[in-house]
Amino acid sequence: MSAIEETLEVGVPVSTAYNQWTQFKSFPRFMSAVTKVEQVRPAVTRWSIGYGPVRGEFAAEIWEQRPDSCLAWRSLGGRPAHGGEVSFDSAPSDRTVVTVRMTITTPGLAGLLTDVSGVVHRVVRRELGNFKEFIEGLGQEVGAWRGSIHNGHVQPVEPEPPRSHVPCWPVG
Repeated sequence: MSAIEETLEVGVPVSTAYNQWTQFKSFPRFMSAVTKVEQVRPAVTRWSIGYGPVRGEFAAEIWEQRPDSCLAWRSLGGRPAHGGEVSFDSAPSDRTVVTVRMTITTPGLAGLLTDVSGVVHRVVRRELGNFKEFIEGLGQEVGAWRGSIHNGHVQPVEPEPPRSHVPCWPVG
Protein backbone atom coordinates (compact mmCIF):
# COMPACT_ATOMS: atom_id res chain seq x y z
CA MET A 1 0.00 0.00 0.00
CA SER A 2 1.25 3.48 -0.88
CA ALA A 3 0.22 6.73 0.76
CA ILE A 4 0.16 10.10 -0.98
CA GLU A 5 -0.39 13.55 0.50
CA GLU A 6 -0.45 16.89 -1.30
CA THR A 7 -1.38 20.28 0.16
CA LEU A 8 -1.97 23.56 -1.63
CA GLU A 9 -3.32 26.96 -0.60
CA VAL A 10 -5.98 28.51 -2.82
CA GLY A 11 -7.05 32.15 -2.89
CA VAL A 12 -10.75 31.66 -2.11
CA PRO A 13 -12.69 31.14 1.16
CA VAL A 14 -13.27 27.61 2.50
CA SER A 15 -16.93 27.52 1.49
CA THR A 16 -16.06 28.47 -2.11
CA ALA A 17 -13.32 25.82 -2.43
CA TYR A 18 -15.46 23.14 -0.77
CA ASN A 19 -18.59 23.98 -2.79
CA GLN A 20 -16.66 23.76 -6.08
CA TRP A 21 -15.08 20.45 -5.07
CA THR A 22 -18.57 18.95 -4.60
CA GLN A 23 -19.34 19.64 -8.28
CA PHE A 24 -17.85 16.40 -9.59
CA LYS A 25 -19.22 16.80 -13.12
CA SER A 26 -17.00 19.89 -13.51
CA PHE A 27 -13.78 17.96 -12.74
CA PRO A 28 -12.95 17.37 -16.44
CA ARG A 29 -12.82 21.18 -16.83
CA PHE A 30 -9.69 21.37 -14.65
CA MET A 31 -8.40 17.82 -14.18
CA SER A 32 -6.56 16.64 -17.25
CA ALA A 33 -6.65 12.97 -16.16
CA VAL A 34 -10.44 12.97 -15.64
CA THR A 35 -12.51 12.65 -18.80
CA LYS A 36 -15.99 12.23 -17.27
CA VAL A 37 -17.69 12.01 -13.88
CA GLU A 38 -21.23 10.77 -13.44
CA GLN A 39 -23.14 11.21 -10.17
CA VAL A 40 -24.87 7.81 -9.83
CA ARG A 41 -26.34 8.52 -6.38
CA PRO A 42 -25.55 11.20 -3.79
CA ALA A 43 -22.83 8.97 -2.31
CA VAL A 44 -21.67 7.15 -5.49
CA THR A 45 -19.87 8.52 -8.54
CA ARG A 46 -18.53 6.85 -11.69
CA TRP A 47 -15.24 8.18 -13.04
CA SER A 48 -13.63 7.85 -16.47
CA ILE A 49 -9.93 8.63 -16.45
CA GLY A 50 -7.11 8.78 -18.93
CA TYR A 51 -3.47 9.56 -18.34
CA GLY A 52 -1.12 8.94 -21.26
CA PRO A 53 -1.93 5.46 -22.58
CA VAL A 54 -3.76 4.48 -19.38
CA ARG A 55 -7.56 4.54 -19.57
CA GLY A 56 -10.05 3.25 -17.08
CA GLU A 57 -13.29 3.59 -15.21
CA PHE A 58 -14.15 3.08 -11.59
CA ALA A 59 -16.95 3.78 -9.16
CA ALA A 60 -16.26 5.57 -5.91
CA GLU A 61 -18.31 5.75 -2.75
CA ILE A 62 -18.24 8.90 -0.65
CA TRP A 63 -18.47 7.52 2.83
CA GLU A 64 -17.87 10.66 4.85
CA GLN A 65 -18.60 14.25 3.91
CA ARG A 66 -18.88 17.33 6.12
CA PRO A 67 -19.55 20.75 4.55
CA ASP A 68 -16.56 23.11 4.59
CA SER A 69 -14.45 20.41 6.25
CA CYS A 70 -13.79 17.21 4.33
CA LEU A 71 -14.86 14.51 1.94
CA ALA A 72 -13.62 10.89 2.12
CA TRP A 73 -14.05 8.23 -0.56
CA ARG A 74 -13.10 4.68 -1.45
CA SER A 75 -13.10 2.95 -4.81
CA LEU A 76 -15.65 0.24 -5.48
CA GLY A 77 -13.82 -2.42 -7.44
CA GLY A 78 -11.37 -1.52 -10.16
CA ARG A 79 -7.59 -1.55 -9.97
CA PRO A 80 -5.70 -0.22 -8.29
CA ALA A 81 -7.92 -0.04 -5.22
CA HIS A 82 -7.73 3.39 -3.63
CA GLY A 83 -9.34 5.68 -1.10
CA GLY A 84 -8.68 9.04 0.36
CA GLU A 85 -9.74 12.32 1.81
CA VAL A 86 -9.84 15.94 0.72
CA SER A 87 -9.82 18.40 3.60
CA PHE A 88 -10.46 22.14 3.59
CA ASP A 89 -8.98 24.42 6.27
CA SER A 90 -9.20 28.19 6.64
CA ALA A 91 -6.05 30.22 6.08
CA PRO A 92 -5.49 33.96 6.64
CA SER A 93 -6.85 36.50 4.16
CA ASP A 94 -9.89 34.43 3.11
CA ARG A 95 -7.74 31.64 1.69
CA THR A 96 -8.09 27.85 2.00
CA VAL A 97 -5.61 25.06 2.54
CA VAL A 98 -6.72 22.04 0.50
CA THR A 99 -5.09 18.72 1.39
CA VAL A 100 -5.53 15.50 -0.59
CA ARG A 101 -4.55 12.24 1.10
CA MET A 102 -4.80 8.91 -0.73
CA THR A 103 -3.84 5.31 -0.28
CA ILE A 104 -3.39 3.03 -3.25
CA THR A 105 -3.18 -0.74 -3.12
CA THR A 106 -1.72 -2.49 -6.14
CA PRO A 107 -1.79 -6.23 -5.46
CA GLY A 108 0.66 -8.89 -6.53
CA LEU A 109 3.59 -8.55 -8.87
CA ALA A 110 2.24 -5.38 -10.47
CA GLY A 111 2.55 -3.63 -7.11
CA LEU A 112 6.16 -4.73 -6.76
CA LEU A 113 7.23 -3.84 -10.29
CA THR A 114 5.58 -0.47 -10.76
CA ASP A 115 5.90 2.88 -9.10
CA VAL A 116 2.16 3.52 -9.09
CA SER A 117 2.36 5.86 -6.11
CA GLY A 118 5.09 7.98 -7.77
CA VAL A 119 3.02 8.48 -10.90
CA VAL A 120 -0.17 9.12 -8.94
CA HIS A 121 1.66 11.54 -6.62
CA ARG A 122 2.77 13.64 -9.61
CA VAL A 123 -0.73 13.53 -11.12
CA VAL A 124 -2.38 14.54 -7.82
CA ARG A 125 0.07 17.45 -7.42
CA ARG A 126 -0.60 18.65 -10.96
CA GLU A 127 -4.39 18.26 -10.70
CA LEU A 128 -4.51 20.08 -7.37
CA GLY A 129 -2.61 22.93 -9.03
CA ASN A 130 -5.17 22.87 -11.85
CA PHE A 131 -7.97 23.14 -9.25
CA LYS A 132 -6.23 26.18 -7.72
CA GLU A 133 -5.95 27.86 -11.13
CA PHE A 134 -9.58 26.99 -11.97
CA ILE A 135 -11.23 28.21 -8.75
CA GLU A 136 -9.07 31.31 -8.45
CA GLY A 137 -9.86 32.16 -12.08
CA LEU A 138 -13.58 31.84 -11.43
CA GLY A 139 -13.46 33.53 -8.04
CA GLN A 140 -16.65 31.73 -7.07
CA GLU A 141 -18.09 28.24 -7.22
CA VAL A 142 -20.34 27.08 -10.08
CA GLY A 143 -22.57 25.12 -7.70
CA ALA A 144 -22.66 23.42 -4.32
CA TRP A 145 -23.87 20.34 -2.51
CA ARG A 146 -24.12 21.12 1.20
CA GLY A 147 -25.34 17.73 2.40
CA SER A 148 -23.53 15.44 4.82
CA ILE A 149 -22.68 11.77 4.44
CA HIS A 150 -21.78 9.47 7.31
CA ASN A 151 -20.71 5.83 6.78
CA GLY A 152 -21.87 6.07 3.16
CA HIS A 153 -25.38 7.26 4.08
CA VAL A 154 -26.72 10.69 3.19
CA GLN A 155 -27.84 12.47 6.35
CA PRO A 156 -30.94 14.63 6.65
CA VAL A 157 -30.09 18.28 6.11
CA GLU A 158 -29.75 20.00 9.45
CA PRO A 159 -28.21 23.28 10.51
CA GLU A 160 -24.47 22.92 10.09
CA PRO A 161 -22.61 22.38 13.37
CA PRO A 162 -19.43 24.32 14.08
CA ARG A 163 -16.47 23.11 12.01
CA SER A 164 -14.53 20.27 13.51
CA HIS A 165 -10.89 19.54 12.84
CA VAL A 166 -11.40 15.80 13.14
CA PRO A 167 -10.21 14.16 9.91
CA CYS A 168 -12.75 12.31 7.78
CA TRP A 169 -10.40 9.43 7.30
CA PRO A 170 -7.09 8.70 8.99
CA VAL A 171 -4.38 7.85 6.47
CA GLY A 172 -1.86 5.64 7.79
